[in-house]
Amino acid sequence: MATLLSVNVGTPKDVSWQGRTVHTGAWKAPAEGSRMVRRLNIDGDGQGDLAGHGGEMRAVLVYQVQSYQYWQKQLGRDDLTFGIFGENFTVDGLPDDEVCIGDRYRIGEAEFEVTQPRVTCYRVGMRFGEPSLASLLVAHHRPGFYLRVITEGRVQAGDEITLTRKGPEELSVADIDALLYLPDRDPAKLCRALNIPALSPGWQQSFRELAAAQQPCQEPGWPGERAAAQQPRQQPVWPGFKRLRVARIARETPTISSIYLDSADDTPLPEARAGQYLSIRLATGEGSPAVRSYSLSSAPEAGTYRISVKHEPHGLVSHYLHTSLHPGDLVEIASPRGSFVLGGGAGPVVLISAGIGVTPVLAMLQQLAAARDPRPVWWIHTAHDRAHHAFAAEAHALLAQLPDAHEHIYYTAEAPGPDEPHVTQGRPTAASLAAMGFPSDADAYLCGPSAFMNDIGGYLRDHGLRPERIHTEQFSALPAINPGITPTAAVRPHQPPGPRGTGPLITFARSGITTPWSPAHASLLELAEACDIPTRWSCRTGVCHTCVTHLVSGDITYTLQPLELPETGTVLVCCSEPATEIVLDL
Repeated sequence: MATLLSVNVGTPKDVSWQGRTVHTGAWKAPAEGSRMVRRLNIDGDGQGDLAGHGGEMRAVLVYQVQSYQYWQKQLGRDDLTFGIFGENFTVDGLPDDEVCIGDRYRIGEAEFEVTQPRVTCYRVGMRFGEPSLASLLVAHHRPGFYLRVITEGRVQAGDEITLTRKGPEELSVADIDALLYLPDRDPAKLCRALNIPALSPGWQQSFRELAAAQQPCQEPGWPGERAAAQQPRQQPVWPGFKRLRVARIARETPTISSIYLDSADDTPLPEARAGQYLSIRLATGEGSPAVRSYSLSSAPEAGTYRISVKHEPHGLVSHYLHTSLHPGDLVEIASPRGSFVLGGGAGPVVLISAGIGVTPVLAMLQQLAAARDPRPVWWIHTAHDRAHHAFAAEAHALLAQLPDAHEHIYYTAEAPGPDEPHVTQGRPTAASLAAMGFPSDADAYLCGPSAFMNDIGGYLRDHGLRPERIHTEQFSALPAINPGITPTAAVRPHQPPGPRGTGPLITFARSGITTPWSPAHASLLELAEACDIPTRWSCRTGVCHTCVTHLVSGDITYTLQPLELPETGTVLVCCSEPATEIVLDL
């Protein structure tokens, strides 16, 4: 018979960590007497980051005394007190390889249902004093698990734990944890996992994406997933940078020029996917080479590449491209890459852009027009005025080739002419988008300034589009994901403080920073943080893949071997360092 040994609670507090402040509820301590367990919490308990912990599906975290004993031996620790793993219930019994998702248990007056394994998170290692603990919990199949409260009631140490119902499919906590975080997944288990209603929605979505990629199931699948699974994963078609020749340069507007690129040996360039981008490396004469990324504005089958660049007032690279580049010049280009690509399927497509953000969606429109695609297509673009409306005639002609196309143009500083019923003065609004009549099952592709995409994305969600159907692209640094870190004022990316490194050059392409590596930083992630470059991470130990980043060029080594390697052409920056000069899409 399993037994509840300790009920551990603790309210969130601010903890100093690596020069930052973390708001966390990971500090738990045993409670005296009985405690009331409610739908979202135990009385006296709380979570600091509700995006990753807490809520109805993660109300109570369970860890086993047998795992305590295991880690005492593995790590040589004799200072482990109940609650140090951040758990609410320390139990005798209920091992992770026997407890199944969907199992229900009665403890004291309350009844619970197992919903998911523990989320891998750096804070458990911070609390425990072992930074690699998040990785170790997964690698050793001892994550612990969360409970949903079915019936509220009081519990206390010494209560017996009684199984009241077995979950369907009988997949254990350890099985489910391995399916998400470890390689060599069993496709049959993925399908079975999706048949467990008790599994929390976040894990269900992750398994749907994995199932779509592997196509293991025989049923039709979820909307769009079968089509997504049939899309080939494109790896970089050449490593690093290679020289391409500028074939011609065309002025599109007073501030935008298109640069056409051919191979230096006159062979056709490999086909790109509609929406992808190129990275260009230039020696501008001002220190280290500069790297920038620009969307392809040409059709995937064009045989050449076309990028279209806006001349920014203080843009080092854009100024060089507009004033110093000439036909016949050779430039260093990294092969097409990026996941902002036109998906397959037969559903409606909405292409929305502003300003120079038109480039990747224009390539998508070219692909649709070349195929005379029968899908309904909405083309929505915002420009300052006619003079600054890039590709107006080209897009209009492409839309005329589609059987079911709808064109909506907005000029923020000019009124429409009498023969322009598709033009409106102003900007798109929630009401105007709703009036266009596109259905809520459409796939929307957005590119433009961040504020524009945030506003339009909100309008689309209000219109009924699911978040996974709203695809966005931007070339500034991506929004940070730093769970639990107390926000501070944004700082422009800069060179790292302290003595200049002597190692290979590291270029953060999105942020425009190039700096030599120094072993004073434990990882590429730590170097990026020292430069105040927005970063994305959660476990910091190579488990969760939140930090996965495109490696544009160069080679890295892993200081902590990931439990599962990322796709070719990408790197986990949380546990890697450079082996050569590298360029990161960060």
